[in-house]
Amino acid sequence: MKNKTDIFAVAKRAKVSISTVSRTFNHPEQVKPATRKKIDKAVRELGYIRNRAAQTMHGIRSGTIGLVVPTIDHTIFAELIQAFSQSVEAHGFVILVASHGYDLEREYAAVRKFLEHRVDGVALIGQDHSEETYQLLDSNKTPAISIWNYDEASRLSCVGADNALAGQLAAQCLLDHGHRDIGLMFPPRTDNDRARGRYEGACRALVSAGVTLREGWMTESLYSLSEAKHAVASILTQPQMPTALLCGNDVLAVGALYGAQDMGLGVPDDLSIIGIGDFKGSEEMSPALTTVRLPAREIGHLAGQQLAGFVVGNLDQTVRINCAITLNVRDTCQRR
Repeated sequence: MKNKTDIFAVAKRAKVSISTVSRTFNHPEQVKPATRKKIDKAVRELGYIRNRAAQTMHGIRSGTIGLVVPTIDHTIFAELIQAFSQSVEAHGFVILVASHGYDLEREYAAVRKFLEHRVDGVALIGQDHSEETYQLLDSNKTPAISIWNYDEASRLSCVGADNALAGQLAAQCLLDHGHRDIGLMFPPRTDNDRARGRYEGACRALVSAGVTLREGWMTESLYSLSEAKHAVASILTQPQMPTALLCGNDVLAVGALYGAQDMGLGVPDDLSIIGIGDFKGSEEMSPALTTVRLPAREIGHLAGQQLAGFVVGNLDQTVRINCAITLNVRDTCQRR
């Protein structure tokens, strides 16, 4: 039986040293692109596969980073995952992705599984995590970062946006358009600091402007178009309906728009709608969605850079990066 190709054969084929081959795998940023290209060509021609198990036993990194997200069911985190993956890939890592369905016990189980597989680092979404998860990362001295929600007091390094400000901007947009009869539709806020921050920011802005928050104009919905269509009906069938609806997420906003249209209402003629997120497709839909943009790609890219830096030892201190958000006024919001 033919012997398996080893690193010596790769070095010989690429006409480089064994240490250069090793450095290309473990620290690609330290190797010239032309040299990496030669080594990659040799690897492909020879069918070489690294022995990760043996490397882990000798204390070498596994080359994997675990990313735990609440859901992969919608476009909420699609841009972030893509940018994060590309960012860590540039440093020689690949990602393993798990979702927990907004259940912190399932998140803990996913993190534990990742650590059992010897991932080099872990990325989590938001600041709400169980104490057991924090302890697990700390006791194993695993480099970790939280993504999506900026918090100057975060226990982990974080790269994200100010979600309370996002809620405030959305509310202020409706106020600036002359709306005072405003409904709210948000996802459940338990164990979801992003939704909680947006809700609190929106409520503060509305109350400060003298707007009364009517119980019949406030509802919850899961991150689901069908759920949001159903939930918005409870608001729009009130004896008096609001003139505008603030949704804590673009998925909910799109569902609300479809629900309003199914009831024969015009958007924005009968109901103005604003979301938060500015996910792919929000601008292309008809009418185009007014929303607060969270810079998902920038957040994912910077988070990947930071976590890779923690793993390879280029960074050794807690970082907290607040990415700027913007209001994009489009067709679903009009002046009163």
